[in-house]
Amino acid sequence: MQQKLREAPYFFYSQAFADGLRATVAIVLPALIGSYVNHFETGLTISLGAMVVSLTDAPGPLKHKKNGMLAAAGFAFVIAVLTALAQVTVYTMAIEIVVVTFLFSMFTVYGARASAVGNAAILVMILTMVKIVPRDEILLHGLLIFAGGIFYLSLSLILYFIRPYRNAQRILGDCIREIATYLSIRADFYNLATDLESDYKRMVAQQIVVNAKQDAVRELFFKTRQIVEESTEEGRKLTFTFIETVDLFEDITASYYDYRLLREKFGDSGALSLIYSSLKKIAGELNSVGIAIETDTAFRKKFDYDEEVRQLKTGIDALLKLKDTDRLVLKKIIVNIRNLFQDLVTIEEYFEQNIKRKKTRGAHAHFVSHQQMNPGIIWDNISLQSSSFRHAVRVCAACSIGFLVTKIFAYGDHSYWILLTIAFILKPAFSLTKQRNVERILGTVAGAAIGVAVLYFIPNETALFIIMLLLMIATYSFMRTNYLLMVICVTPYVFILFTFLGVPFQQVAKERILDTLIGCAIAFSAAYILFPKWEREDLKTYMHEMVKANAAYLQKIIEALSGKVVSTLEYKLARREVYLHSANLSALFQRMLSEPKSKQYSESKVQQFVVLNHILFSNIATVATTLLAKEPRAHGESLIQLARKSERKLTGVPGSNVQENTADFFDVATTSNDDALLKEQLEFIYSVSKDIDKLTKTID
Repeated sequence: MQQKLREAPYFFYSQAFADGLRATVAIVLPALIGSYVNHFETGLTISLGAMVVSLTDAPGPLKHKKNGMLAAAGFAFVIAVLTALAQVTVYTMAIEIVVVTFLFSMFTVYGARASAVGNAAILVMILTMVKIVPRDEILLHGLLIFAGGIFYLSLSLILYFIRPYRNAQRILGDCIREIATYLSIRADFYNLATDLESDYKRMVAQQIVVNAKQDAVRELFFKTRQIVEESTEEGRKLTFTFIETVDLFEDITASYYDYRLLREKFGDSGALSLIYSSLKKIAGELNSVGIAIETDTAFRKKFDYDEEVRQLKTGIDALLKLKDTDRLVLKKIIVNIRNLFQDLVTIEEYFEQNIKRKKTRGAHAHFVSHQQMNPGIIWDNISLQSSSFRHAVRVCAACSIGFLVTKIFAYGDHSYWILLTIAFILKPAFSLTKQRNVERILGTVAGAAIGVAVLYFIPNETALFIIMLLLMIATYSFMRTNYLLMVICVTPYVFILFTFLGVPFQQVAKERILDTLIGCAIAFSAAYILFPKWEREDLKTYMHEMVKANAAYLQKIIEALSGKVVSTLEYKLARREVYLHSANLSALFQRMLSEPKSKQYSESKVQQFVVLNHILFSNIATVATTLLAKEPRAHGESLIQLARKSERKLTGVPGSNVQENTADFFDVATTSNDDALLKEQLEFIYSVSKDIDKLTKTID
């Protein structure tokens, strides 16, 4: 908690705060200018256009951002005009709701940005359907919304061109800080007061976050021409630093040991406490590096890294001087810590001014996905087998029911909030919908209490306007990062806004809470009843992909043991596949735990499978980094056969020609210490592979 409080000021340098501030300015400015020139309604309509387009301005390549915002502005114009025309009767409005909610919910097939464009179109429809637009002003109304969208687009592009690398700095710094958190969790394994099972769960959950952050950086860096071509010093610096952080993450991952055994052997010696302290220091320094990059400020080392390693080694030697025990594992840990410090020094070159960095010449296109925007993709997904289709059906049905409720029970002027609630909390996965339901209700109640208190105790309009601006900034800052905080902020912001528009806040509060409860009830029911797809249905597929990725990763070890030159590109692609599938499986497992107990698979078995695979690829990474750091050479056939046995266990291919007892043909006397250590590591990999194989059969 103290760490979070210390870092709170850095929020104002974050990408989330920059997005919130930009959106607030773009939304408020047209309304203020309109009010000043006595055309408040006109300014408010332009603000609406700016608001809906801001929903699509997520971090990413400039081309994608620009195309997304242009699409949102265009669809906003079309939907605004059609909605104004459809207001003629309840029936035409109902037809439009069915068509618009279904069609634009299907945009999820094109990815997150396209989904945001679809949400923007649905939002325009809902906010326009309650506004009576005279027939002769319908086109003007649509054009004003379009103008608001273009205004936001222009503001966003201007800010980008003023500081073209600022977004990249923020997203890279954020990624580094999440890796620091991951390292801090790994350090807790050496803390005797930490429960190992709980720490494993925290580690797996944080790996999901790190993977998402790394993918976001790849998406931005490798699809932005200025960065990917490394034509400038800043572009080379950013790319070089990111690649080094990925390698650092691998070194952290490769530092796995049997922590339970370590505690049994060295728990009473004090050596683990020294290791824990050093790792926490590295995590703290790495976090400081991330903050400095994110805030575009200078970085200064807090201590001498070489001296820290020397003190660690000296301290461990002194503690174990009188202890008759095998210290090889502790030596390996010290070497790993030295490597982490070296990685840290390399990353800190970001702040050096006179370093000439060569282009990485990486095949960047292999590390990013490319989403086709072919309209035929929607048609191909018109099937109950498609999660996007089922999601679109749920949104369509739920919004139609919500619209029917607003017409049957006309209890207020803002019942369209029911449709807003439904449209924005219904997600393709039941677990996410459930989470949004809970957060929406809690956030609305808490936000309503704050809003009522503010309006009751602060009558001054200037003070209320300032508070509203702050709440707006917070709302749009937390929109993509913390839904609960976003709802808590948006509720009092809406109360104050309607108070300025002449609506009593007591009335607004009652309607807001009631509409939220009704909308949440409809959305939750639709998610549970209408074609739900439970996470356990995909569990075996995700597990198979995880094992397959580990087997492909292990194949690189087999190639290196055989003396082959392992392509750096192929190795990094195999490594990325392991991290990607591990994060996907872990995320699916976390979502499954939010579903009804009757829809889940054995929590303990899946948790064990996730942890075993994490242990496996951590040990594969340990061996891989050792082999690839040296000149290629052919190792003994015994080592190669041992690695192949593990691969066969993972792939399920029988290996009767492989000797089961490798000790029978492994001549320790004729091998080096390095090969003996490799044998020990490969035997452990085989042991874990066997455990995964056994566990997989029980799950099948």
